[in-house]
Amino acid sequence: LPAGEIGVFAKAFPRIRAKSVRGALEEFAELRSSTVHKLAQTGYLNRMLDLVESLDGLPRHIALHPCGVLVSDARFVNRIALQTSNQGFPLSQYGKDDVETLGLLKLDVLGIRMQSAMAYAVSEIKRTESKDIVLDAIDFKDSSTFHLIQSTKTLGCFQIESPGQRELIGKFSPGTFNDIIIDISLFRPGPVKSDMITPFLEGRHGWKEVKYLHPQLQEILSETSGVVVFHEQVIKVLSEMTGCSYAEADLKRRQFGQADYLRQLRAWFYSSALKRKFNLDAIDRVWDILVSFASFGFCKAHAAAFAIPTYQSAWLKQHFPAAFYAGILTHDPGMYPKRALVHDARLRGVPILPIDINKSVAEYCVEECSSGWGVRIGLSEIKNISVTEVESIVLNQPFSSLFDFYQRAEVSRTQVETLITLGAFDALHPMVTRRDLLLYLHDIAKEPLDNLFVFEPEIEKSGLSDFTIGEKLQNELEVLGIDLTTHVLNLYSDITSKLPITYSENLLNSRSGQEVVVVGMKVSTQTPPMRSGKRVIFITLDDATGPVDVTFFADSHDEYASTLFTSSLLLVRGVVRRTGPRGVSIRGIACWDLQGISSDNLRKVSRTIHQQSALSAG
Repeated sequence: LPAGEIGVFAKAFPRIRAKSVRGALEEFAELRSSTVHKLAQTGYLNRMLDLVESLDGLPRHIALHPCGVLVSDARFVNRIALQTSNQGFPLSQYGKDDVETLGLLKLDVLGIRMQSAMAYAVSEIKRTESKDIVLDAIDFKDSSTFHLIQSTKTLGCFQIESPGQRELIGKFSPGTFNDIIIDISLFRPGPVKSDMITPFLEGRHGWKEVKYLHPQLQEILSETSGVVVFHEQVIKVLSEMTGCSYAEADLKRRQFGQADYLRQLRAWFYSSALKRKFNLDAIDRVWDILVSFASFGFCKAHAAAFAIPTYQSAWLKQHFPAAFYAGILTHDPGMYPKRALVHDARLRGVPILPIDINKSVAEYCVEECSSGWGVRIGLSEIKNISVTEVESIVLNQPFSSLFDFYQRAEVSRTQVETLITLGAFDALHPMVTRRDLLLYLHDIAKEPLDNLFVFEPEIEKSGLSDFTIGEKLQNELEVLGIDLTTHVLNLYSDITSKLPITYSENLLNSRSGQEVVVVGMKVSTQTPPMRSGKRVIFITLDDATGPVDVTFFADSHDEYASTLFTSSLLLVRGVVRRTGPRGVSIRGIACWDLQGISSDNLRKVSRTIHQQSALSAG
């Protein structure tokens, strides 16, 4: 098969088991309407699909664990099977479970890009404001930082920026550092699987009386409103109910994640707990929670280690927003594309400044501007620009003109054209258009650099109009992946102005159950595994006033999944779901590709929205 076709096929499939590839073609609506499905029906893909299915259960590749480190002395290399990773690191051929069985010392040393982002932010604060910020010494009881977290405006903040986490902190309203530790621990497969979040929130806010699994467990679970959140609590519950030591309880806790041990674990737990006079109902309740939770939770120390950069990143966003955005845009530590972070920065009052041939450096940097501190886009963001070209530009700054730049900077003509279309020379030549500059470049590029003019020729006005806003925006999206000139939605105002759209900034004024129409650029699509086994599609839209989180359940997929996965600009009709004072999301009912709505079919879409809304109201 042609390599291009293979790429199209591979990208069409969601993450599934290899043996399920044929079933997926029938199960997922977006695949049923795809070219892949049509070709599969003709038999054209039979050989490829047979090969794919035969790969099920095989290792995909040998990988280096990103944070697993084995510790020993120099004799180690002669006593264990080693090979070299792609990056040149010595790699054990034993897996994580094998090395533990062998009695080797294994450490998990986590590396997170947020640490680099925050270090860069601190360095920018030092460079621009001469302030020495020591993040480990900041006030971890700062009310304004907790106000930011409670507002759910936490895009870019470590651990608490995802749609699910923003919804949880909106319900939870963390007010102390320990609350952040609990929040991070709650947002894990174990507590979710054992349905611990709802009773925790009910107890936390006093909506319902806190109920403990047993009176003897009250002291262990009081910190978390009666629910099991931490590994340490699992260990203490096991110890309290069976009489075993903490060390033995920890070993038992690990075995809960291994199906082969469950039968003998259950026998041990029930017999031990009955001997200690616990009633059978309590034993049943605790056992069910331990089975659901024990192998998928966090230990509190681990969650606390995560909570530190969570709080520090929120503190930076609150107190030094420009440096914060410079850090996360440079080191890209989170889940959202940079264009979403750029719009979030604007909402926080931080201007994002365009490429400037004299002011831009390699990375995003903080720069003082008329409205305070802004962030200047780095040259490294330009598509296909080389490290050598970036270094040459920075080394030779400042430039007096495009002519001076072309003479001294070792940059390809293609990249010079790109810089012109991005407006990098606008400040140097404010009296001419970008089209004029492109024509000027064409003229001076005719001559070899050795024979270039003795005197710098003037730039003549061609009379051609400058790029339109749409053309500038297209250049920015193609080269930077960011819409700087204006939000891309503004190009569709002739459509959106005629529809009853509710924007993110006003969603908190909506009541639960109210139907709304939302619109935005899709910045995130997720299909995480669900307890029900049915696929749920979570999308986040950016509508220029903030993020909008929408959930499409399985009953809508046949008609709308294809649009959700293939369209970048979406118009969505849905029902508001309020989950607390700051918690709001939308259950999607229908969606349209905004780019596919023309003046001809706008009336039909509008009529459909109003008819369906009236029907629901009736």
